[in-house]
Amino acid sequence: MSFSRRTLLKASAATAVLGGLGAPHVARAQSAEFTYKYANNLPDTHPLNVRAKEMAAAIKSETNGKFDLQIFPNNQLGSDTDMLSQIRSGGVEFFTLSGLILSTLVPAASINGIGFAFPDYDTVWKAMDGDLGAHVRGEIKKAGLEVMDKIWDNGFRQTTSSTKPITGPDDLKGFKIRVPVSPLWTSMFKAFDAAPASINFSEVYSALQTKIVEGQENPLAIISTAKLYEVQKYCSLTNHMWDGFWFLANRRAWEKLPQDVRTIVAKNINAAAVNERADTAKLNANLQQELATKGLTFNQPAVAPFRDKLRSAGFYAEWKGKYGDQAWDLLEKAVGKLS
Repeated sequence: MSFSRRTLLKASAATAVLGGLGAPHVARAQSAEFTYKYANNLPDTHPLNVRAKEMAAAIKSETNGKFDLQIFPNNQLGSDTDMLSQIRSGGVEFFTLSGLILSTLVPAASINGIGFAFPDYDTVWKAMDGDLGAHVRGEIKKAGLEVMDKIWDNGFRQTTSSTKPITGPDDLKGFKIRVPVSPLWTSMFKAFDAAPASINFSEVYSALQTKIVEGQENPLAIISTAKLYEVQKYCSLTNHMWDGFWFLANRRAWEKLPQDVRTIVAKNINAAAVNERADTAKLNANLQQELATKGLTFNQPAVAPFRDKLRSAGFYAEWKGKYGDQAWDLLEKAVGKLS
């Protein structure tokens, strides 16, 4: 399995060794013409950060040390909402953010998270590397941010619980579930008559531990790297939303870069995104087995009853109204009829 615990430990050990060897480089690093900060909300061991480190090294080497990308994983520079205001003000130059949270600034950005829309990865990439993704990137640029072409994978989201497995929409009635700070989740879980609570990711573990909420929903890679299996018993493979990270740049910082540097930076970031997609899909496939050995009990509910419930609750019609016909048509072109 790629990204097994042993690999991760070996990687950390190697980093420690290289860190030691790299000490003399500190003086040289200061001579970089551009030192840009890249913030994200994922653990150091997640494929996104593993690929980001490779990408930063490639950019540095291809720009002959002119561009130094410094990575700040794991919400080190603040929560998602803090980071979004920092990327707009220029406090950080780069930030990867779920479109579902970016939607507080760019409403169209959450369309990839419509409940039970995407049946599989092929359909996701057809949409996000195609017309739907291009439409969303256009909207992000209108909001004053720059964005790279390729969206990074956060995987399909699954539902975990400390109290019961979710076998169908009825099990969500009254279920206290943590959701990200975004209206799309709140709206979807309310359509199921659940009790969603919006909590920033940095506080999820403690909210589950103290039973403020019974459950949460995230891709398996995050359930694993954030060790949520320590505070949850059941994992229902609902695949209820696909989520990805847009790689955002502060516009002033991006435009300050000479064109040749910009080309190298964008090329390496987009290549890393494609590699991370393959890693994350593989990781999520392997993780079910690993998480089962850590005590999570898995079940796979049928999707149709959930989709029917959302349709009858008016969820799809409501969001079609919010996104508008153009965006909704692009979504349905990729996934088939929803509303």
